[in-house]
Amino acid sequence: MKNSNTNILLAIFLILLAASARVFNAQMHIPNMVPLAAIGLFSGAVIKDKRGLAFLIPLLGQFLGDVYFQLFTNVPGFYDLPGMLFNYGALAGATALGMTMKQPKALSTIGYLFGASTVFFVVSNFGFFVHGWNGYSFAGLTKTYIDAIPFYKYTILGDLAGGVVLFGGYFMVQQMLEKKATRVNA
Repeated sequence: MKNSNTNILLAIFLILLAASARVFNAQMHIPNMVPLAAIGLFSGAVIKDKRGLAFLIPLLGQFLGDVYFQLFTNVPGFYDLPGMLFNYGALAGATALGMTMKQPKALSTIGYLFGASTVFFVVSNFGFFVHGWNGYSFAGLTKTYIDAIPFYKYTILGDLAGGVVLFGGYFMVQQMLEKKATRVNA
């Protein structure tokens, strides 16, 4: 199969995974335990030849989840525009971080996953601060981030688990295909 076809199939899988993970997580009532930043990081690291597609993957996954919540639940999928822009921007930031990855190794990938979670935490919570609910002061900014710490731990856990599955599974499949190609060519 051509690399572009593989990327398209991978993109479809990741978009559906992101949307499904958001819906499933909502049923579990664990805040932020969704590997969206990990999906963005992975798509940025793996689909480098189609940058637009790499950025589109986590954004479409988020969007489909928002559509589901808006149409089929009491949870608002589409809330205020500034907050949504910061959340979607945070996912784009995680994807951009993935594009800086060279050849992913286990330890560096874990570091990048922490980085992607942190980018999401910083950017999305700054979007919360912009609303002014805690005031437009340094104290309000500090309160915003302190209040978000419990959510950050779940963001990290979700992204680490999702990242290990995505990167680990991808490289296991890649090794299996290389072994198969070696046997065929031998």
